[in-house]
Amino acid sequence: MAHIHDYGKLIEGTWQEYWGMRFKWTSNHLTPQQLEQSIHSYDTVAAAAIERLDEITPVNTNLPPKDVSTEEAAKPDEEKKPRRDLYRLIQEYASKDDKIRELWIEINTIPEWVDWDQIESGQKIFFRYGGPAMTTLTFLSLLGGMASARTVETLDRTGGFDVKVVRRRLLETTQHTLNVHRDLKSIQPGGDGFVNSVKVRLLHAAVRRRIMQMASQRPEYYNIAKYGVPISDLDNIGTISTFSATIIWMGLPRQGIYLRQQEILDYLALWRYVAYIMGAPHEWMTTPESAKSMMESLLISEIRPSAVSANLANNIITGLQDQPPTYASREFMCAQTYWLNGRELSEKLEIDRPSLYYSSLVLGQCLFFMTVCYLNRSFSWLDNRNINLVRKVFYTVLLEDKSKGGLGYKSNFLFKYKPEFDRMTTERGILMTRSGVRNRRIERTALLSLVTFSTLAAAGAWYGYRVLGWALARSDKML
Repeated sequence: MAHIHDYGKLIEGTWQEYWGMRFKWTSNHLTPQQLEQSIHSYDTVAAAAIERLDEITPVNTNLPPKDVSTEEAAKPDEEKKPRRDLYRLIQEYASKDDKIRELWIEINTIPEWVDWDQIESGQKIFFRYGGPAMTTLTFLSLLGGMASARTVETLDRTGGFDVKVVRRRLLETTQHTLNVHRDLKSIQPGGDGFVNSVKVRLLHAAVRRRIMQMASQRPEYYNIAKYGVPISDLDNIGTISTFSATIIWMGLPRQGIYLRQQEILDYLALWRYVAYIMGAPHEWMTTPESAKSMMESLLISEIRPSAVSANLANNIITGLQDQPPTYASREFMCAQTYWLNGRELSEKLEIDRPSLYYSSLVLGQCLFFMTVCYLNRSFSWLDNRNINLVRKVFYTVLLEDKSKGGLGYKSNFLFKYKPEFDRMTTERGILMTRSGVRNRRIERTALLSLVTFSTLAAAGAWYGYRVLGWALARSDKML
């Protein structure tokens, strides 16, 4: 069983099976013991810059430290209570302080291995496979990623995955994701995707600094020896992997979609650059072989679901159920979770087991995704049209139009969800019945797709049977 973790069997040339993935162990893979050293290292450049900012512009501790109301978060930036914009401060003090200047120079220096044409091609891949890619990020990368018991100890203390705020929190992550993929200008220095990436890097440094300060005051608050440094190098590797390798070799294939070799190279190149901007180790992304090996190594080393894992995973489903723009039911989301993560991991996360009906709907959704994606990528004109359409729809529905379920404001990735001594953990949210019209369009589309393919398959089988009967009868006459 995957959760037993028999590391003694990690011998080169042997086949391993963990959490539904079967692969051959090679010299490119890293054992849990080899990866463990990375839980004690972290992004020191951003950490030093944040420390200097705290000295130059002390944090106003009188600001509300806890949850921000939905109404407050939805206000335009100029109407919100003043908060610390770390990116603006880094930009302002880069010419005045050596530590801050070091970070500013690093993020604005383009590595020699960056090929902008390849980066742009990598960006298009996300929108080419928009539906299955977004499904992967939601139910495998993010929800399934909660199975990393060590990593969720940090998330648990921030309160960002409380059931009342988790939907908004995920939409803010979606803003970053979409901006990373939007266009070339967006990911280049000064663009929205670039700025969002740097802001997330600075936010991580601020969270890490706060938790470590709190742990120094009360060691029982966070066990650094056991869990490692909050948002360590290994945590960042895992995050980048879930947004890249997991999509390529787990999420899309489990929905019947396989990227072409050049697409794999281009997508890894994009996310290697994002990793660089965010201060994460990125050498493991040099080749598809090394990136896939890292993903598989992390499955063995990091995926160990805990009670906290189950709480946060269920909060994601509870926070999203019956909500626009998809109005997906809890049952359908549970079915997607089982489909993408497998039964064993889903049960460890205490996700409700779906019925055959909802599992069949996921099959119908996969058939729909396969048809649309493979058809569109077969013709360049259709591919370009689809990419532009999906990009427009995602931005409108998920970010811009609040009436359709979008975020409704531009997130600045401020330090809103602060760890506090009186909040040691995030509780599992209670299921609330939501009133109003529920237009489950996503489920109707999946059902229609399933019925259509089932009808075509039945018609094909019937036609094949008739042809076979005709051929046999003709053969008998000839004899």
